[in-house]
Amino acid sequence: MQLRILPLEYGIRNLLRRPMRSILTTLALTLVTALIFCTIGFLRGLTKMLEVSADSDTAIVFSINMGDNLEYSSISMNTSGLIEGSVKGVRQTHGKFDVSPELFMGTQMALADGRDAFGLLRGVTQQVFQVRRSVQITQGTWIQPGEVLVGKLAAVKLGLAPEEIQVGKQLEFEGQRWTIAGVIDSGGGVFDSEIWCHLTDLQQVTRREDLSLVAVSCQSQSAFSALNLFCKRRYDLEIQSMSESDYFASLQEDYQPIHKLGWLMVGLISVSGLFAGINTMYGAVVGRAQELAMLQAIGFGRKAIVVSLMQEGALLGMAGAVLGFLISRQLVDGASIKFTMGAFALQLDAWAVLSGCAAGVLVGVIGAWAPARQALKKDITTGLKPV
Repeated sequence: MQLRILPLEYGIRNLLRRPMRSILTTLALTLVTALIFCTIGFLRGLTKMLEVSADSDTAIVFSINMGDNLEYSSISMNTSGLIEGSVKGVRQTHGKFDVSPELFMGTQMALADGRDAFGLLRGVTQQVFQVRRSVQITQGTWIQPGEVLVGKLAAVKLGLAPEEIQVGKQLEFEGQRWTIAGVIDSGGGVFDSEIWCHLTDLQQVTRREDLSLVAVSCQSQSAFSALNLFCKRRYDLEIQSMSESDYFASLQEDYQPIHKLGWLMVGLISVSGLFAGINTMYGAVVGRAQELAMLQAIGFGRKAIVVSLMQEGALLGMAGAVLGFLISRQLVDGASIKFTMGAFALQLDAWAVLSGCAAGVLVGVIGAWAPARQALKKDITTGLKPV
């Protein structure tokens, strides 16, 4: 037997017949989907920060037994020169090896208003752009002694307004004032929240003669193997190598509890919205008992009526999802937040939008399904009686 489905126009007219109830239900679903968009945007922003930071052609050399804590790594200053002379397959640009010696550390920074902030410093040379190919200077020029480059999200990391960290302004750290020479952009990577200065300048003010790591651009997979073999043979240097992709993949694993907590929050928000939708739709369905009984009396089956009510819930869910997305795009998309390893921007990408909209529609559909089945359990004769 073929199932007779009520026309979609019937559900739309029912929503318009009760405008206040429909508006309130849509607003509730809007709040639910906006919270879902915010949470998913946080998770997608964190994931993108780690994904875009990794260069598949880059390897990093750092001290053994350091795990993921590069700021605690300490290797010999001549490591970069030894790699250039001993490892085959290192990429070259204009006759120079694409090897970047770097000193990476965190430090307290004295702000103009008297507060202290924790900043991330990276001492580099001009070779850094041959290895960190995703990083570009978007404002200003390359640094001179006593100058720094700041990431586009460094102000967020330091808790400053964007205008306080522009080209020509000064920052104070390690007992010295530094002039901002330019702004760097890595396309959402970890470098966006860092402050770069000359390697020799940073070594002098920190009284260090070592490096934290050496970043090496490799021509092929064999170069990664050659670099790894070099590190294992040089016991005296106490170094190890790892592809940058593997390094950031390990960071992804470290942040898995945060991802799980985020998805748990999405689930809890969806469940709370589901109960709100059930309560609202239950009131709407109970008030239409005679109407639903009449539909059964003229030949429409209970399944067809349930489908029609679920269509109404889906329409409300879609409306709430669209409004939630518009609000989130205006207030959340691209907003930057401070994090342990820097700062990152929330991302409402296609995957986040699809997930949020699907959650909104699902909440609307299930919220209508449960009370519809409950209401249709009554006999037709009982339903036709005036309340």
